[in-house]
Amino acid sequence: MNVYAYAVAGAVVLLGIIGVARSRDLVHAVVSLSISQSGTYILLVAVGFRYGGLAPILNSTVRRSTPVVDPVVQALTLTDIVVSAATTSMLLALVVQIVKRRGTAEPDKLNELEG
Repeated sequence: MNVYAYAVAGAVVLLGIIGVARSRDLVHAVVSLSISQSGTYILLVAVGFRYGGLAPILNSTVRRSTPVVDPVVQALTLTDIVVSAATTSMLLALVVQIVKRRGTAEPDKLNELEG
């Protein structure tokens, strides 16, 4: 099962990268980057997954030989989600400012720099 999760994560990241490369609009590029970042969630969850694993809360009733999932990977996944949301919101705010100042969101029409 883990091999499928790694393949899906790679496919989602690749799909997002292709979307960024082929985008004709800045909003489309931001959404494609967000899709690419979503592939890292799948990858991190696949790394921390264990068959029959329990939550990493050990007490006196749980035997030490019981498999548990890795809590560090879960924390990294949550951190990745927060970073992705912040990055996406910042990039969308930049796109809004570009459209206000330049009147377009097409990267091909934004060649000239103004000082």
